[in-house]
Amino acid sequence: MPVLRQSRIIALTVSSLLLMEQIDGTILATALPSIAQSLGVDPVSASVALTSYIVGLAIFIPVSGALADRLGSRTVLLAAVSFFIVCSMICGQADSLPVLAAGRMAQGVGGALMVPVGRLVLLRSVAKAELLGTMMWMMLPATLGPMLGPVAGGFITTALSWRWTFYINVPVGLLGLVLTWRYIPQIREKRSAPFDAKGAVLAGGGLALLSMGAEMISHNARPYSLSIALLAAGAGLFFGYFRHMRGIENPVLDFRLMDVPTFRQSVLGGAFSRIAVGALPFLLPSLLQLGFGLNAAQSGLVTFAAPIGALGSRLFATRMFRRFGFRNVMMMTGFSAFVTFATISIFRPGWPVELLTVVLALSGAIQALQFSAYNSIAYADLAENRMSAATSFYSTFQQVMLSAGICLAALAVTVSRAIFGHAQVTVADFDAGFLVTGVISLLAVPMAAMLAPDAGVSVSGHRRFQKLEQAPKKTVA
Repeated sequence: MPVLRQSRIIALTVSSLLLMEQIDGTILATALPSIAQSLGVDPVSASVALTSYIVGLAIFIPVSGALADRLGSRTVLLAAVSFFIVCSMICGQADSLPVLAAGRMAQGVGGALMVPVGRLVLLRSVAKAELLGTMMWMMLPATLGPMLGPVAGGFITTALSWRWTFYINVPVGLLGLVLTWRYIPQIREKRSAPFDAKGAVLAGGGLALLSMGAEMISHNARPYSLSIALLAAGAGLFFGYFRHMRGIENPVLDFRLMDVPTFRQSVLGGAFSRIAVGALPFLLPSLLQLGFGLNAAQSGLVTFAAPIGALGSRLFATRMFRRFGFRNVMMMTGFSAFVTFATISIFRPGWPVELLTVVLALSGAIQALQFSAYNSIAYADLAENRMSAATSFYSTFQQVMLSAGICLAALAVTVSRAIFGHAQVTVADFDAGFLVTGVISLLAVPMAAMLAPDAGVSVSGHRRFQKLEQAPKKTVA
């Protein structure tokens, strides 16, 4: 099988797992009211089903690369997908909120291992010159998933029941198992570094507590003292991790990777963009349903414009990077993302929905370009033996920023509602969420400007610098 075709099959296999994890992470938001009614709890309490999943992710993402190095990439992926399927069935059968929360946390463990290990396989199977095009294939689900989740959740919950939002993972997961067994190579390190167990406890525990505290504050959950205590405890564990990290050679989260300029800029610039992208699946369906009066199905059809735009970006993405390079494309898309968020914030009930779909299609294309760039340039200048550590680090902070986007958007809506004294959430309150996260996304532009003009040329094939890159370099004695 030709190398290019093999790399794309691996990318599509990994993307199928990513799509399942992404949809599962967003599909539940639409079903929460039905879950609350079915289990006899209030909707605010039912949100623990979202938080518990984030906790499972936060604890186990940092150790994903180390496990793959020791047990083998295919073995870890098969175990993770199988575990995810079983936990999905447990969630679907849950007859109480504690059982559902426990199942969701366990589901998060499976999700934490699937995506980083899949990305690691891809990085080790594809030449850098092919990385950008292959990443475009893999990153499509990252754009499609958050938008398809609410759509699927609305239709499934209305036509069947909320339990089917979990059962749908079973056939998708079984397909993922077949593809993983058939196409994912078994990659492992011959000599693995000692496992950083203490670092895993400190980093995973710190991230979990910080995620829970931020989630509670963003939804104005009481008592406030509990949220503050969780944040303080999480910060304390993370401070302990930093002290611990300085004394060992292979920490579970290696912040020394940030010494590589392209990796650092991808992590930091990508953080600002991911905050905005993480906020969109929360803000947009809520705005359309609560502000514009659309039902769940109508809202889903409008938001579906974004993944259509993302698919369309495949037609010109590679040519854009080859012509303009990573630095220029990342600056252009960073500013364009802010413009689309600001534009959405000025829409009012009664305006033509068709105009909003055009804006959302542009937003989807911009996001696809942004994250193809971030996920490709991050690894452009890393050595092969740093890939495991890099994928664990990158995936951890990717998830943290997506979760932070939801929290910041919810906080902006809550603060706006409190300042203006609105008894019920209004369109203006959602405008605050779009504007706050849009301004945060704009910070990605100066971060991209700090890159060298020829950054990542081995991946982008930027015409202006390609000949210089390929020219023989003189060696200084």
